[in-house]
Amino acid sequence: MPLQIVRNDITQMKVDAIVNAANESLLGGGGVDGSIHQAAGPELLAECRTLHGCRPGEAKITGAYRLPCQYVIHTVGPRWHDGRSRERETLVSCYRSALSLAAEHGCESVAFPLISSGAFGYPRDQALRVAVDTIGEFLFTHDMTVYLVVFDRKSYQIGSKLFSDIAACIDDQYVARQPYRRPNRGDDEPRIQYSLRDERDASEERIRNWLGEADGAPRTPWAVREPLSLDDALKRLDESFSEMLLRKIRESGMTDAACYKKANIDRKLFSKIKNDKHYQPSKPTAIAFCLALELPMGEMRDLLSKAGYAMTHASKFDIIVEYFVRRGNYNVFEINEALFAFDQNLIGA
Repeated sequence: MPLQIVRNDITQMKVDAIVNAANESLLGGGGVDGSIHQAAGPELLAECRTLHGCRPGEAKITGAYRLPCQYVIHTVGPRWHDGRSRERETLVSCYRSALSLAAEHGCESVAFPLISSGAFGYPRDQALRVAVDTIGEFLFTHDMTVYLVVFDRKSYQIGSKLFSDIAACIDDQYVARQPYRRPNRGDDEPRIQYSLRDERDASEERIRNWLGEADGAPRTPWAVREPLSLDDALKRLDESFSEMLLRKIRESGMTDAACYKKANIDRKLFSKIKNDKHYQPSKPTAIAFCLALELPMGEMRDLLSKAGYAMTHASKFDIIVEYFVRRGNYNVFEINEALFAFDQNLIGA
């Protein structure tokens, strides 16, 4: 997947390059900067001395020495003042400069920390938004795998209102549908249990259509219906996930590349899906394409069903995806921020 948010120690990432959130001297410091210098050894500091510092928003590259990568890309983030002192522009420049250096040196994988979100005081939810938006924009025109590395939960934060809104949605849609839930103290009456009648009726209608029964026509009782032979059943195979996906991409007017990049899907994986009409994608991959195509919930369910999946309110993952789709937000990167915050699988993985 081109952009992944992971919890890890950046000095342990086996990638082509890691990015160091450095200070202007490039001679080491605290936090991520100190950890990288300590893990790389004194040779890194010796090379950094030859670079004569770095200005905020710019980036410089060195060897990695004892680190399990080839390069360290050093960039200096902005110190937070009031949000009106070009902090965002400088932070965007950090990511762009580092990514450009990585591309120039042939890197296929890069790991970033959340730049400026520590001692430099940049609000973490805003720093995360800048990182995701800037990296996502770069990946739309470049083939590269980028990891946004978070050391622990405290260093990761989405907007508090978004978090509380999604948490409330999960409570309404997920908790309320658990069978035999005891009503909260003070509730006037128990919550209504979830019914599967609509889904059952819809499933029966799909079966009738598959059997060729027209609406209004007398329906043959199941017990006396002539069973299909296996050969006849196989001849009635419906459109596969791959076939429907490619058809919808054509109908949307998007190019294949635009679709899989918007879906945060690797080009090689897309090629497998395209060249094998029976390819079975994972659910996060299938949903990624639904989001890239900006399908409404009904069409999303149809495409997912071709891969054997359904959207259900028994899954926090599904509820979070639906939360964004119902609000017209199909941005895979933003949805992944929320999924990561709630410890769910990421879309496109």
